[in-house]
Amino acid sequence: MNVACFSTKSYDRESFDQLIPKHAHQFTYLEPKLDKHTVSLAEGYDAICAFVNDHLDAPVLKKLAALNVKKIVLRCAGYNQVDLEKAAEYGIQICRVPAYSPEAVAEHAFALILSLSRKTHKAFNRVRDNNFSLEGLAGFNLHGKTIGVIGTGAIGKAFCSIALGFGCKVLAYDLIESKELKTMGVEYLGLDDLLMQSQVISLHCPLTPGTKHLINKKTLELMPKGVMIINTSRGALIETKSVIRALKTKKIGYLGIDVYEQEEDLFFRDLSEEILMDEQITRLMSFPNVLITGHQAFLTKEALNQIAATTLFNLDEMEAGKKLTHEVKIES
Repeated sequence: MNVACFSTKSYDRESFDQLIPKHAHQFTYLEPKLDKHTVSLAEGYDAICAFVNDHLDAPVLKKLAALNVKKIVLRCAGYNQVDLEKAAEYGIQICRVPAYSPEAVAEHAFALILSLSRKTHKAFNRVRDNNFSLEGLAGFNLHGKTIGVIGTGAIGKAFCSIALGFGCKVLAYDLIESKELKTMGVEYLGLDDLLMQSQVISLHCPLTPGTKHLINKKTLELMPKGVMIINTSRGALIETKSVIRALKTKKIGYLGIDVYEQEEDLFFRDLSEEILMDEQITRLMSFPNVLITGHQAFLTKEALNQIAATTLFNLDEMEAGKKLTHEVKIES
């Protein structure tokens, strides 16, 4: 199949180019993200490959259907950006990569925790300026701390395993409890109890109507003063304005995020020569106890190779007319 790959970066090309020769597909790499302004670039292709911030809303899907593009492969796990009802209406098949390297994201979440807890990001900058003072760099031990994990799918499980290895008490909340994690010593609680008892809270749940703004003014009030919040899942799990207020009152002692509610026009781009017009992320970056990375938790060689392999597998099944292993559709 001829595939138009949107929102492409160099690391996408490298991972796909290694595997494409083993498959009967031709990829055209496009740098622009997919939206109503760029969807016309899909004309003449059999399928498109999209990423997390590409638009797959009703107008875009309608245009794709008009262009006779009826196959979409997502090179990501989340699909909250897809209007599944319209996709079904237009007869568009959609597949995703349900899991690539859960360890990659879990390890990045812990990298944020360790950087914040030991202030290594600050120490790095100081030493580069020949400042070897330890003033203001006192951190805290993770051993013995209580970590709350919201969402215990593949990434959440990997995160729990790491936290247990650090000697932490691990609490978890999920609609489906893992017997494996319970055996390992993880304790499942209701969400409110988890929020009240956790000194560190890490988010590993999908973005759904029920989880949007899970961290908000009300839930923040339940947390202990000085709590650390980590988000490597989806930006809209956090209500940014409430988190900013909680940082100002020191309710939140540390914040580490790899995703951001309004990241679409910021992340995956070099804006170093521009003035950021997003006042909320500018405010977040002004806090000394906030660490932000640009949606890089997934970015390991192992994860990229798995994403490419699964995406090409999905295209193989689509072309062969097989039952789709990783299809995304409305539950009947």
